[in-house]
Amino acid sequence: MPTSEVLVYTRTAGYRHDSIPAGAEAFVELCRAAGLRAEATDDPGAFTRERLDRCAAVVLLSTTGSVLTDPGRAALESYVRLGGGLLAVHAAANAEPDWPFYGTLLGTRFAGHPPLQSGLVHVEDTAHPATAHLTEQWAWTDEWYDFTSHPRDADVHVLLRADESTYEGGTHGSDHPLSWCHEKAGGRFFFTALGHTSESYAAPAFRAHLSGALSWATGGR
Repeated sequence: MPTSEVLVYTRTAGYRHDSIPAGAEAFVELCRAAGLRAEATDDPGAFTRERLDRCAAVVLLSTTGSVLTDPGRAALESYVRLGGGLLAVHAAANAEPDWPFYGTLLGTRFAGHPPLQSGLVHVEDTAHPATAHLTEQWAWTDEWYDFTSHPRDADVHVLLRADESTYEGGTHGSDHPLSWCHEKAGGRFFFTALGHTSESYAAPAFRAHLSGALSWATGGR
């Protein structure tokens, strides 16, 4: 069965980011450049086994709160366990708070963030498709997400971490992961905490980060 589609899911049941339309447009453009067809939707009815079987990847774009039905959760879990790719962006760290499988994929949960401000990002993996284009230190402006537990405790592969000495309000100290990935559940899971502002999705470095993440997430399909 062909898997040339990408489902970009934008539903929110909590805070809704103004950047979601810009992010959805960016993913449509990035998918087109990769020879994929993206559909952006906030319809939970899109999460069926038949629909997901056509997908090279699923993107959760700043989804917040409980945004899937029980059948949708079952379809997405089956999709991932059978080798599907799931890419979670920014506020998707605050999605599906009462679904244990998603918590296992994410490896932690959103705890909060200081005000939007500039800071430095350190690149841990200079070979991964999502980070190979970056220098070892990357100046960026975002909401620097804090998490309820340390992502490394969930045995994920960390790609980016925040330098808390360059901004105010971080809670993880010298080791503050921002982006990570793994293949522990049968499929591929990628998370980036970056992407708060609409301007992010027009920035070449961030678009290349998402493009590389998409390439990696679709690699198993």
